[in-house]
Amino acid sequence: MVNMDKTDGIVLDDLDWRILAELQDDAALTNHALAARVFCSPPTCLRRVRRLTALGVIQSVVALLDPAQVGQPLTTIVEVTLDVQTMEQLDAFERRAVAEPAVVQCYRVSGGPDFVVIVIAADMSAYHALVARLFNAAANVRNVRSFFSVHRAKFETRVVPPERLPGSGGTRA
Repeated sequence: MVNMDKTDGIVLDDLDWRILAELQDDAALTNHALAARVFCSPPTCLRRVRRLTALGVIQSVVALLDPAQVGQPLTTIVEVTLDVQTMEQLDAFERRAVAEPAVVQCYRVSGGPDFVVIVIAADMSAYHALVARLFNAAANVRNVRSFFSVHRAKFETRVVPPERLPGSGGTRA
């Protein structure tokens, strides 16, 4: 029996998840190497990868860089609370944040601040320049709390099948 995962109308079978697991480990694999690792023919593998890409399951293929190795060793987690939280104001701040090159992640959140923003910078001077551009210049920003990373214990981009998460109770056939 093959376990089929359904997310937002997209059905992923065991072969899809094997392909996704391999590509998350090494997206530079050739189609032939990928097909061999997931035990399917190269045409089937290529068709599946193209389908997963067309559906938006595979959003992009990238190289993950170590920020410290490329002169951006300062990672900061920033909580941002806006003064006015209308949809227009939230959208305006979000547009400003995602347009900023030093912002590598931006999340609109609930239950606390309005946004959590992850920033990388060369040093504190570069971070302060970002603060002046993004937070101080925006009259709608009420509060900014910055947390400076002193050690990155885990950085993972992998997405696993829901049934493989602890406590899911699911099994793979």
